[in-house]
Amino acid sequence: MRHPSALLSCVFLLVAVLAICAQAQTYQVIHNFTGATDGSHPQAGVTIDHSGSLYATTTAGGYEGGNCASSGCGAVVKLIQNASGWTVVPLYAFQGGAGGFLPDAPVMTGPGGALFGTTSAGGVDNNGYGYGTVFSLSPPAHACQSISCPWTETVLYQFAGLSSGWQPSLGNLTFDPEGNIWGTTMDGGSNGCYGGFGCGVVFKLTPTQQGWTETVVYSFTGGGDGAYPVSGVVFDHAGNIYGTTTGGGTGNCNSYVGGCGVIFKLSPSENGWAESALYQFSGGADGGVPVGGLTFSASGALYGTTELGGTGNGTVFELAPVGIEWTLNTIYTFPGPGIAGPTANLVLDAAGNIYGTTLNGPPNYPPCAGSVFELSLSAGVWQYQLLYCFSGGMDGGSPYSPVTLGANHTLYGTTYSGGAYGDGVVWELSQ
Repeated sequence: MRHPSALLSCVFLLVAVLAICAQAQTYQVIHNFTGATDGSHPQAGVTIDHSGSLYATTTAGGYEGGNCASSGCGAVVKLIQNASGWTVVPLYAFQGGAGGFLPDAPVMTGPGGALFGTTSAGGVDNNGYGYGTVFSLSPPAHACQSISCPWTETVLYQFAGLSSGWQPSLGNLTFDPEGNIWGTTMDGGSNGCYGGFGCGVVFKLTPTQQGWTETVVYSFTGGGDGAYPVSGVVFDHAGNIYGTTTGGGTGNCNSYVGGCGVIFKLSPSENGWAESALYQFSGGADGGVPVGGLTFSASGALYGTTELGGTGNGTVFELAPVGIEWTLNTIYTFPGPGIAGPTANLVLDAAGNIYGTTLNGPPNYPPCAGSVFELSLSAGVWQYQLLYCFSGGMDGGSPYSPVTLGANHTLYGTTYSGGAYGDGVVWELSQ
């Protein structure tokens, strides 16, 4: 399904602010979700493979019935580009129960063309809701004779709540060089938080002959080490792990546990993994509540976003190593107040330009139901450019997801709502 429209993303802006929109962006919807076998309401972004095909998860739709009633349990689809546009191929529809449902994180590609991802619900019973799963999807063993051949799901691990973790985070999973899978859960662990449900964990899944075995690498306490990691983790070349938590630390942004969030580091040692808080957000000019994860630059600096703080609507920050210390530099603050700021990971291109999304806004422009933006460094100063302003209508709205950078600097992403059927879209933005 294709809804082409070549638009100047800033065409409705006042002349006084046109300076931030340096060039035209060609925006088009390449798929409108229908709520049927293709799913509805994608919360994660898209994953791109070596051929340029895209994979997306949806939080609902796909299969009607089971634990999910008429709304569906979610789906995974593939978008294949051809001469006439994009073809959407439903790969799998979740059915709830032990197989999981509510896949609100992206999938990652793995060995043999398989996909790996998480569901935030399903698995171990928990009164029918479950604690979440880690799954893989495998393509058909033999050549498919039709365009729609279902893939096969294998549940690699079912979280059991409490110390094992509960509700895998919205961020992506990560493979290490040994083939282990790493991720986070928002709840669970061995410590308190939110009525004793735990403050979240960092976990590792190791493949064995009997299946995949979980190791809880770290359980957050809700203090200076942080609480509630909503995003995934990243590795440096030395094998250290970095991530963010939305609570814990200093400030008073989080009503459940306190604190405004933490950037943490886990380092391997003889006694396991040692955690250190590289930065604790205050909720002031430095920002607060880093929902999105971290992205490394070529220089070894970490980049990320906060949903709150700055001048009201969140920030973009750089955390750079200076000797043995780390220094946070707020490189952009979104003007406010009144709307939610960025909630997704950032993407950096080879030149060091930064791309991201905001869930709403930005303010001081014609009403936007979310935006795509770029930050580029010029003469030592980061310059903001609004690339696209979603209307919330046929073009989509509420982009929870990050952008994915494709060939020729083409950007891809999803919106949770809007589109031809109101179930969200996959979009493409080129220049």
